[in-house]
Amino acid sequence: MQKDYAENYKKLGLKIAYFRKLKGLTQEQLAEILDVDTSFIGQIEAPNIYKPITLTTLFRIADALEMAPGELLDF
Repeated sequence: MQKDYAENYKKLGLKIAYFRKLKGLTQEQLAEILDVDTSFIGQIEAPNIYKPITLTTLFRIADALEMAPGELLDF
């Protein structure tokens, strides 16, 4: 039986939003730093959308937020 990780992705998105706001960044600013569409950041952060991301994306977001990737995964 395969585990559904939707809840973990939701928690990850909420943590990204929290730390982004803590750094004083808008979704638009983070998207610009990552060179992605603002809608992509919105999808990741939205608690009602299941948006898996790659490890590379996780690492890039953590770099942009000046934090260790593991901090984003510490639920």
